[in-house]
Amino acid sequence: MVGFPQDPAALYRQIRESLRDRESREEFVMPASYMFHDVPASHLADEADPVALVLGEMDRHGVEIALVSLSANTEAAERALTEHPGRFVGSWSCDPNRGMEGIRALVRAHEQWGVRAVSLFPHGVLPQVAIDAPQMYPIYAKCVELGIPVFVTVGIAGPRVPSMVQHVELVDRVMYDFPELVFVMRHGAEPWTDLAVKLMIKWPNLYYSTSAFSPRYYPADIIDYANTRGADRILYGGYFPMGLSLDRIMTELAQLPLKEDVWPKFLRENAARVLGLADGK
Repeated sequence: MVGFPQDPAALYRQIRESLRDRESREEFVMPASYMFHDVPASHLADEADPVALVLGEMDRHGVEIALVSLSANTEAAERALTEHPGRFVGSWSCDPNRGMEGIRALVRAHEQWGVRAVSLFPHGVLPQVAIDAPQMYPIYAKCVELGIPVFVTVGIAGPRVPSMVQHVELVDRVMYDFPELVFVMRHGAEPWTDLAVKLMIKWPNLYYSTSAFSPRYYPADIIDYANTRGADRILYGGYFPMGLSLDRIMTELAQLPLKEDVWPKFLRENAARVLGLADGK
């Protein structure tokens, strides 16, 4: 998971409409600046070629393929997918409040760009939409029909907005109603990581991505699960340049206590399989 440098004011315009505290609205570079103090995007927004910059960072750190969103800085993402199809795959962010208009947009993106995943941010749309809300179900159904996974933000939201729409327990009902759906929990699942693990044991198509966390703060429940029966369920997820630099991520990854046989699955094989890439096992 990577993004392209752009003006944070544009990137976070929608979520800022939900913020109420003065610090978040007037002082924060990004909505969760109390957690991310040195946001790379704020330093890189004026770079002449965001695609070249991201490719350079990927090459420098040995990242072969990145998942990019077609809803944020779409021009750069479209150019990346067009000019470097072997290095980038696309994800489409859906707003469940758009109803069938949003479903048709997803289908067009799948046909035009071959998007490999859908992203949902229950806390980040206005009004908020819970993980198990009726508005979400047409999106889940379309993902099953298209054969692509859905990545959903779960747990306490980083921005200072209500978070109960992302309670991990809501995933249980969705997995029951859509047993064919490949569902990837994103952005932490805290403080319900033990429940996230319990649900992954229960549901065979449920996964977890480490996006939006620096490796030194990966939840212990997730590391323990990856090192035991969950080696096939935990996917590496980045956060460059939205909140973390690849320099920091890769430096801290070296200290991560994963077993030797887990690393290839965590860094490559699990994501390749979930996203339908050629070398997924």
